[in-house]
Parts: sequence; structure tokens; C-alpha cells
Amino acid sequence: MHRVSLTVLAAASVLAAGPAFAQAPQVEKNVSMAMALAIIQGTIEQCTRDGYKVSVTVVDKAGNVAASLRGDGTNPHTMEFSRMKAYTSRTRGQTSLEFMKLTSDPANAYLKQIPGVVAVGGGVPIKVGNEVIGGAGASGAPGGEKDELCVMNGIAKVADALK
Repeated sequence: MHRVSLTVLAAASVLAAGPAFAQAPQVEKNVSMAMALAIIQGTIEQCTRDGYKVSVTVVDKAGNVAASLRGDGTNPHTMEFSRMKAYTSRTRGQTSLEFMKLTSDPANAYLKQIPGVVAVGGGVPIKVGNEVIGGAGASGAPGGEKDELCVMNGIAKVADALK
């Protein structure tokens, strides 16, 4: 009998706490496959117009690869480098060029020890308002600032979806 009353008491306390857990679930904003592909296409289009052969990677909110494309005629390292640029911008919430400038100060150089980040231009965060939902990176143009401009063009292709 004593055991039954403890079970009933435990069940009653769980039921009383139930409304606290009954809140509506939050909808998480993230990079969709269609968005990732549109960003890649826009990035490649801009770099092609500028005469650059690049590889492009888009990472999602968790920093995982959502999509990537190795450009025709690109060097083997461009795939991994574009991923690292995208990951850096996702992780830091800033362009990888801004990260490069930040870490050029010896007081901030320790930030380059974060696994998987690179301090070179070409990565841009993907944001909905101030919330970072992913990152995109390109590699292959002669200079990170040129890669970055191509990526910004790619992200501009999905600007309406990021509102």
C-alpha cells in the first residue's frame, strides 16, 4: 500500500509539471538544400563572370556540409578550403576575411587554434536577421577577397528567403 501511494504521488507531480513542458516547439531556421544549391549556383556564376574557377561549400546551422561543388579545373585543395572558410564564417558569425583581420592582432591570434577554422577570406555567414543559420565559402580565385565577393553574390540570390 505504501508503494502504491508513492507511485501515485510521483505520477501526480509529473502531471502537475506537464504544462511547463507543453510549450509550442520553436521552429529552427536552417539552410535548406534548395537554398544551398542556389547559393552555390550564384557563387559559381559570379566567379565565372570574373574569370575564376572555384569550388564552393555551404554549411548549415550545425556547421555540417549542406552542399558542395568542386568547380571544373580547380585544384584539389579547394574543396576542403572552401569548407573551412564556410565553417569559419558559420562558427564566428563574421566573414573569414574579418576573422583574418581579427586574428592578425597578436592578442587574438589564439582564436586560430579553434579546430577547422581558417584566417583567410572567402567565407561569409548566412544570416536571418542577426541569427547565423549557416555559412558559405569559395576557394580558387586569386585572393580570398575575390572568393568572398563571389559568395556574397551567391547569398544575395536567396536574400528574400533570409527575411
